[in-house]
Amino acid sequence: MPFATREDVRLYWKLDGAADLPVLILLNSIGTDMALWETSVPHLLPAFRLLRIDTRGHGASDAPDGDYTLAMLADDVVAVMDAAGVQSAAIAGVSLGGMIAMELALSYPKRTTALALICTSATMDAAAWRDRIEMVREEGTEAIADMAMGRFLSPRFIVTHSGAAESVRQGLIAMADAGYAGCGAAIRDMAVIDRLPAIGIPTLVVAGDRDTSTPFAGHGERIVAAVPDANVVHLDAAHLAPIETPAALAATLRNFLKPTDTQVAAHTLFEAGLLNRRRVLGDAWVDASLAKRTDFTADFQAMITRIAWNEIWGRPGLDDRSRRFIVLAITVALGRWEEFALHVRTGLMRDGFTREELKEVLMQSAIYAGVPAANTAFAEAGKIITELDSSSNKG
Repeated sequence: MPFATREDVRLYWKLDGAADLPVLILLNSIGTDMALWETSVPHLLPAFRLLRIDTRGHGASDAPDGDYTLAMLADDVVAVMDAAGVQSAAIAGVSLGGMIAMELALSYPKRTTALALICTSATMDAAAWRDRIEMVREEGTEAIADMAMGRFLSPRFIVTHSGAAESVRQGLIAMADAGYAGCGAAIRDMAVIDRLPAIGIPTLVVAGDRDTSTPFAGHGERIVAAVPDANVVHLDAAHLAPIETPAALAATLRNFLKPTDTQVAAHTLFEAGLLNRRRVLGDAWVDASLAKRTDFTADFQAMITRIAWNEIWGRPGLDDRSRRFIVLAITVALGRWEEFALHVRTGLMRDGFTREELKEVLMQSAIYAGVPAANTAFAEAGKIITELDSSSNKG
């Protein structure tokens, strides 16, 4: 296994991908390791050479006792870059990884080409972290596992992906207590917020709309306000976006980091539309739909993704909830029951609307589209509700 050594501390790293592609460094959150990115890697490899690192104290890297600092962790990344023969690279970091990325850009501007700061912050509650560090040093990471899992992943994801959630939990419990506490000290003591205006490279802030640990309000928004010309993208994810929305996050990173020209303009629009499509319908449905493409249907699928999902669903004038209601009403009026069922199912499963709101849309449709159409709509929606209730009871 490849290790870089800095001041007698071994740092585990892994380099994947074609040598002629631009390098993207992936940094993990506190309490996880490079496996955090495992399901995102297949979506990123076509565009990047990926350098993954187990942050000091995590995974296969050493976990020395004592407090760590962001400067120390940034120096670790540079040591790995040197060992891997990487002169400069874009950095994508989640939570603690994003904090390290900001420190890298400030301390090593010639080694960093772009930043993707994912579900992270430039300032945290020092007192809360002091208490957490003391608990871990006295009782171990298992003492904070329930609290951390409540912030790592959304309740919906934990229910539908219990195996993946349990793997995250077990990884947290198994990690070295000294490593978690040491990195916790780096978060507690970080001082980057006032230095952010000095960042002079392209910067993207990725916010998880279900993130309760570093929500955009009060965290991501402060980075966007401080870093010159920073961009922001919102994903339907909690704190560990690479686990909850790997394909959508990968598409976001590719859109931001990969140079575009006229030859890939259509692909860029497609990827942008795919983000909206995944946000509204979910990864599972979109992946299944894309898997069914044939030579005969591929161009049509690409067209509706570029136009309907990018141009229309991406417009700022209405929110997703309002657009869902419009689609429901129109599909009832036109009798397009397959499309109606799709948006009923995904709307209910993805908290797009409540059953009471769905009922009111169908009541309104009965007046303007006709009672027979609404009668069919209630029947079709009722089947879906029964299926969802049955699945919930089995779970």
